[in-house]
Amino acid sequence: MLNLGRGEGAPDPKTVYKPALGPARAGTTGDARGTGGTAARSSSLPPIPTLSSPVTPETPTKDSSAPAPDIAETGGSKLSVGPNIKLKGVEISNCDILIVEGHMDATVSSTAMKISQPGTLTGIAVIDIAEIHGEFSGELTARKKLVVHGTGRVSGTIRYGTLVVIEGGDLTGDVKRLDSSAETAQASPAHMSN
Repeated sequence: MLNLGRGEGAPDPKTVYKPALGPARAGTTGDARGTGGTAARSSSLPPIPTLSSPVTPETPTKDSSAPAPDIAETGGSKLSVGPNIKLKGVEISNCDILIVEGHMDATVSSTAMKISQPGTLTGIAVIDIAEIHGEFSGELTARKKLVVHGTGRVSGTIRYGTLVVIEGGDLTGDVKRLDSSAETAQASPAHMSN
C-alpha cells in the first residue's frame, strides 16, 4: 500500500473517519492529532467539529422537584399578574383563570381566581372559585367556593356558595352565603307589602 499524503505515525484514515450521524462516543474528538479527521474526508463531506467534551443527546426529563399544578391553574384562558406588577383601573372579563401575585385595582369576572402571597386585589370580583393566599378588599362574589388560606385576608362585601377558612385566615366585613342572601332578598319585598 502506498503511503501518499500521510506523515510518519499518522493514523490510518479508515480508522479515523466518523460518520456525522449519531452522537460522538466519549473521548473521541476526530483523529489522534485533533484535526477532526480531515485527512480521511473527501471534499464533499462537511467538516466534523472538534469537541472538547463528549456530546450526549438531550432528552426531555420531567423535573421531579417541580410541584404539581393546582386545579385552578390548568387549562383555559389564563391571566397572570406577576410579582411587582401593578395594574390600576382595569376590567378583566372572559378569563378562565386569574392569578394575582402583584397588585391590582380592578373589576374581574373569571371562572377561577388565585391571589398568591403577597398579591393584592382591590375592587369587584365575580368568580366561581376563589383561593386567597394574599389580600382581597372590595366586593367579592364566589358563586361556588371561597377558600381563605392561613395567610389570606379578605375584607369588604363577601358573598359565597361554600366557604373554607383555614386557620390563620382573616375574613371581615359584610359576609353572607349566597343562598341565604337570595332568600333574604325574596323575603324582604313580601314583608314590606303587608
